Amino acid sequence: MTNRSLGVRRAALLASSVAMLGLLAGCGNGDSTASAPRTESGTAAPATATTPPPSDAATASDGTTGAPSGVPTDAVSNSLTPSASQSPASGSRCHTSELSASVGRNNPGAGQENFPVVLTNESSRGCTLYGYPGTAFVDASGKQLGPDPKRSSADPETVTLKPGQSAWAGLSFANPEVSGAGTATPAALLVTPPDEEDPLKVVWKAGEVPVSGTEASVRLIPFSPGTGA
Repeated sequence: MTNRSLGVRRAALLASSVAMLGLLAGCGNGDSTASAPRTESGTAAPATATTPPPSDAATASDGTTGAPSGVPTDAVSNSLTPSASQSPASGSRCHTSELSASVGRNNPGAGQENFPVVLTNESSRGCTLYGYPGTAFVDASGKQLGPDPKRSSADPETVTLKPGQSAWAGLSFANPEVSGAGTATPAALLVTPPDEEDPLKVVWKAGEVPVSGTEASVRLIPFSPGTGA
């Protein structure tokens, strides 16, 4: 009963976000030949947790790491700026190196495919997530497939993760067989934690996703506690 209740809750959250997004003007383009992925799209069956892929990012003189070559722009800028009351304490943000990523089981409904994108704290300290993940479907060469994702108008919350705990962000899109969108089969989904630059790479095992046409948009809702299962 618990799994069924959680599944219903997840589907309701995603359906609500899709309805709100229907009121917003689309901002992504449908060009599936972009040379660099941006990070926001999804269709996945259960995927295994991963570690960050090798990065060719250059280190600046102040010791910070820049965006790796070929990594989507939206993978680097993928959160909302918290208000003063919501902003987590300085230094508490979860970093890519402290997290693993996975994509949970599809919970389809009303012609939509709905997946939880899950980040798990693998470190020995507590840390926080706020906002949305950066996401992008990519082919074997790392090129982005499909337009940039759209974000819901839902209000994000700061999610605190103790060691071993997880948070999930909803990812949904119209079933291509229903929408008639053009499709492609990704090799992976890149997932970048909020305010981070380095993505985590999740092998994509769920087949085709929409990449062109008026119904190719992928939609995201912000992080919530748990795995979305």
